[in-house]
Amino acid sequence: MERRYLLGNEAIAHACVESGVDFVSGYPGTPSSEVIDTLRVQPVRSYYLEWSVNEKVALENALAAAWCGIRALCTMKHVGLNVAADPLMTSAYTGVTGGLVILSADDPFAHSSQNEQDTRCYAHFARVPCLDPASVQEAHDMIPTAFALSEEFGVPVIFRPTTRICRSKGDVELGEMVASTRKGAFHKDPQQYVVIPAHTRILHKKLNEKQPAIKKKLVALGLNRCEIRGEAGVIASGIGASYVQEVLPPAVSFMKIGAYPIDEAWLGEFIGKHEKILVIEELAPEVEERVRQLAGCIPVFGKMNGYAAYEGELSPLAVAAIMEKAGFLEKNPFPSAVPVQNLPPRPPILCAGCLHRGAFFAIKKVFKDGIYPSDIGCYTLGLQLGVVDTTICMGASITVGSGIAHSGETREVVCTIGDSTFLHTGLQGLINAVYSGANMTVVILDNRITAMTGHQPNPNTGITACGLETPPLSLDALCRACGVTFVETVDPYDLTGLLNVLQDAKKRKGVKVIIAKQLCVITARRMGIKRGKCSVDHEACTGCGTCLRFGCPAIEFNERAEINELCSGCGVCEQLCPVGAIVREGKR
Repeated sequence: MERRYLLGNEAIAHACVESGVDFVSGYPGTPSSEVIDTLRVQPVRSYYLEWSVNEKVALENALAAAWCGIRALCTMKHVGLNVAADPLMTSAYTGVTGGLVILSADDPFAHSSQNEQDTRCYAHFARVPCLDPASVQEAHDMIPTAFALSEEFGVPVIFRPTTRICRSKGDVELGEMVASTRKGAFHKDPQQYVVIPAHTRILHKKLNEKQPAIKKKLVALGLNRCEIRGEAGVIASGIGASYVQEVLPPAVSFMKIGAYPIDEAWLGEFIGKHEKILVIEELAPEVEERVRQLAGCIPVFGKMNGYAAYEGELSPLAVAAIMEKAGFLEKNPFPSAVPVQNLPPRPPILCAGCLHRGAFFAIKKVFKDGIYPSDIGCYTLGLQLGVVDTTICMGASITVGSGIAHSGETREVVCTIGDSTFLHTGLQGLINAVYSGANMTVVILDNRITAMTGHQPNPNTGITACGLETPPLSLDALCRACGVTFVETVDPYDLTGLLNVLQDAKKRKGVKVIIAKQLCVITARRMGIKRGKCSVDHEACTGCGTCLRFGCPAIEFNERAEINELCSGCGVCEQLCPVGAIVREGKR
């Protein structure tokens, strides 16, 4: 057995190979992305792997593979499960033959997400098991168990790591990697796989009949376990269980919930042996609600009576504070965190030379009083440039823009969306906007990669997840096929050309699409593409500050403009300077 220091997602990926995974699909989303990123760079693979265009597609692919009797993994982040919810709910009815594990990574505190939703609620809703690891080692160890459970009960199993599991590092005991020898074969069974009402009613009953056995199995496997040590008891789940164990007094009983659904009889027996119960869990009161249903007159402390917060993530300090407040701990052993004073703010910012900055600058200049719906991606940082008014979920910029355009609002609507996001769920919105006759401008910010989640390829990139060449999608042809008559592709580093195209679009009615196309600066750097860096002629510089207002982190100002080492040579500031004081190397 090998012991290695690994990122949580790397440990999960290793466990998938140890489990003999056959099929891997997913859509990149922080904090889940590194699982597939690790699996796709393995030198020898016995499994099929793809980055899918969205989570619904990924899950339907994996479900079909599991119907064929092979082991399938589908990865996403918590909000991605919203996109995949339609097949998820029905997949519990149809069941699976091979193991199907759905990794949905939650993001308490919304480190890189638009909400803090709890995947456990989906598992409860769909009536499928959910495994909730408390450590990096446990995240690794639970993966083989998840596949085995899925195969034993014939249902998908949700695996729910959180950001602190996915992005933490730890020593992990690894097993042997296994090359699968399974061969998929689909066996026709319309009563199982064709969910017409007559079949569905029977399948639903069968799903419900599986629940008692699943609950008892989770206890038998030790995923849910308890230790009676006193008159007070703490019940904790996920990473909160690890934090509780750091500070738990020896005379306080402890129950660890590592999997759902919970066996009510087993839970009720534990509760009945105590005079008071404290529940520690992140986000929704999923465990606490079950505890309160069974507690009767026994006091229960948790989220629902104000002892713990509904939002945010847990920490040892936070858990100790909750336990102290509820009377389960005499004194918080951790010193109160004292914030460091007088640090300058460091908000996230677009990279120096990012194509999005030039596009936003041009949009603001042409559509001064416009309304700017935007989307999920690096370009959400256009908020700091005053060119992002709404961001809801993947693909919503076009649909929100269409809704505003049809509301009676007279101002120009200009929405921005990335290439990967457009292919994820923006395309349907464009079809609808054209079909319904919306008057708006759509700017597709095409940086040729899925950048924010770690530079994963997409159908627009021309390579697959495994690095194989594939025909690149034509965004221009796709938009024209949707019925858009004004489609222009422009280099956002060509500020004059971009301004002219935007002005042309402003004069027209209907849906107009502008594709601002340029490589992500990080991708360009990795490919060895070099552009001459810019510098300032201090004798010509008047100190007007025009370049500074562009917001590029490569531009500094101390009486006169300065270009620092962050410059990538995009040349937009050169075009902005009213006195020609900024010049790129090789042009002086």
